[in-house]
Amino acid sequence: MSHQQHAFTNFNPRVREGLVLHGRRNFLKASLAGIAGLTVPRLLQSRAEAAGQAPRTNKSVILLWMAGGPSHIDMWDMKPTRPLENRGPFSPISTRVPGVQICEYLPKQAAMLDKFTIIRSMDSTHSNHEPNMVMQTANLDAEPRTNPNARNYPAIASIVSKYRGANHPSMPAYAVFMRGRSHVAFAGSLGRQYDPFMAQQATTLPIYDLVGNDTGAVSAPTLFDMPAGITMERIHERRALSQSFDSIRRDVDATGQLDVLDRYGQQAVEMITGRRAQNAFDISREPQALRDRYGSHLWCQQALLARRLVEAGTSFVTLDLSYHTASGTWDTHGDNIPPYGGIWNGLRPLLPLFDHLVTTLVGDLDQRGMLDDVLVIAMGEFGRTPQTGTQESSDGRNHWPPVMSMCLAGGGFRHGQVIGATEADGGAIKERRVTPADLAATIYHHMEVPIDTQYLDATGRPRRILETGEVVRELL
Repeated sequence: MSHQQHAFTNFNPRVREGLVLHGRRNFLKASLAGIAGLTVPRLLQSRAEAAGQAPRTNKSVILLWMAGGPSHIDMWDMKPTRPLENRGPFSPISTRVPGVQICEYLPKQAAMLDKFTIIRSMDSTHSNHEPNMVMQTANLDAEPRTNPNARNYPAIASIVSKYRGANHPSMPAYAVFMRGRSHVAFAGSLGRQYDPFMAQQATTLPIYDLVGNDTGAVSAPTLFDMPAGITMERIHERRALSQSFDSIRRDVDATGQLDVLDRYGQQAVEMITGRRAQNAFDISREPQALRDRYGSHLWCQQALLARRLVEAGTSFVTLDLSYHTASGTWDTHGDNIPPYGGIWNGLRPLLPLFDHLVTTLVGDLDQRGMLDDVLVIAMGEFGRTPQTGTQESSDGRNHWPPVMSMCLAGGGFRHGQVIGATEADGGAIKERRVTPADLAATIYHHMEVPIDTQYLDATGRPRRILETGEVVRELL
């Protein structure tokens, strides 16, 4: 069995030194070294300098993950001259980019499409959901339903976390607002310290049920709570920490309130004892006018928080845009398949919400002068079938891995364009095939991670973060 690295490998916790006290000293050394000695920022800075990976810019990514697979034909690659069962119930509208049309329920995006790029020829072959890993890892073998080793392939965001890190040492490098664990890719062979930070546990947000109804309740953030009897002063005092360690460990085991220590090591302690991360997660610190502009919907508040996180120093934020914890809200198989619905009853209510969310986020980043640094990506795991009425529904569409559409904004790239095209019915790529590896190469280019970077897989063998793929040249 391969050895699982942890956040404190460089502290050599298993090495005997001085008077050896089996278990207690080494466990303390491995678990709380960041607060028992050097300051957290200095520890992280030392690691970054040693690896030659100290961030030089504030580059970041916000991924709007449309869990379930949004219908490309009904959103960004419409086929208005085709028969109804192919084209679907929506009509196209013109956009700010001459000659380009998108769905009538995306009018805000249409009005500012010069700030977006639509890719209509993304090859999502082999991608599946539950779990949704191929597109988020850029590895075609990352499909746990067919490959027992699929979970070892690290998320693109985890690669960024390891080889670039956060833009500020007291912020998590990779954060997610997660609705379902199967919707998000994790660190795999890189180790749990590069798994995503569960952002929804650190802030107050409205609670929605599985079909998108606001329950009226709000979440109670617990991630920054201190265990009973532990104060800031005691955390920073080594002797008091040592005396209290056993009770801290019991509290962690019982409540999980400091579970973050195991996963994020030194960085977690700084987040708990410092204020930068806590302030970033406090949406009430935003002016009311801007909060009103985003709106009260759960996804929109998460989008505002995502902007706050990248502004504070997080490198990669994923928003799981789903109400349902299973296959995802965008899995619009048909009206008779609750809770997803078909194109009319399922997708149609989502589009104005998404339209508002993505344009408000991009507009806000632009107004703050952050858009060149922040790459915004909106996509799901695959497209939908050219024919409607699947699974005995009136207008649903099934999964369609051969092709999907997606959109990008920001990142300092060239926008106001459409890349690629599909055949007349939208069922196959006609020109300019773009692969998940190409998308990953583009993200790594933006995040200044060399695409020839290697990591050790579960067997200890070196693997390239990308075996194929190149930056999408039209964006440069």
